[in-house]
Amino acid sequence: MQKGFARPGYFFIDPNGIIREKFFEAKYRERLTGNSIISKLFPELGQEVTETVEAPHLQLVLEQSDPISVPGTRITLVAEVRLPPDVHVYAPGTQSYKPIKLVIDTIPQLELKPAVYPQPKTLYLPAIKEKVPVFDGTFRISQDVKVASSSEFWGSLGKDGKIFTITGKLDYQACDKAICYLPTSVPVKWQLQVFPLDRARAPVDIRHK
Repeated sequence: MQKGFARPGYFFIDPNGIIREKFFEAKYRERLTGNSIISKLFPELGQEVTETVEAPHLQLVLEQSDPISVPGTRITLVAEVRLPPDVHVYAPGTQSYKPIKLVIDTIPQLELKPAVYPQPKTLYLPAIKEKVPVFDGTFRISQDVKVASSSEFWGSLGKDGKIFTITGKLDYQACDKAICYLPTSVPVKWQLQVFPLDRARAPVDIRHK
């Protein structure tokens, strides 16, 4: 049925005409939003701040690429972590410590893609002669969310759409040069309004003959 269909996608071309990035999806009904692409290429431009949370030993800024979506699109949720000087948290894969982890609760109509973490730094702990991967300063954890594209879901939205509250938590253990504090969990929340696709036919005068 979809043989010969054009696949929706994006190219990022620099001022010299060189393709630097490309974003294409294997499934015809799944596509990134334009804002989501911008958020991946230029994080400082492509996100809308939804909440700032003061948590133990860090500040958490919650962002999202799009507040509004339609079936089949992918948006990006972001948790920007801001740590004070000389404070660090442990990166995923750390042994014997509590690594930082973004956990988003399951919603049947939304498909969660794997969370993306930045490249960690290596910290040497001279007291125990051990090297561990950590994050410090300000860094971002992002996670793409795909809105369902089934016809049953389209039909359930109604003309005014639905608002989905996306909840979860950020688990972490903060440490400074002298103390490793108790593991902490901070709740996170975003809202996404999903509208049905516009399936009305184009006016007769502009249809292809």
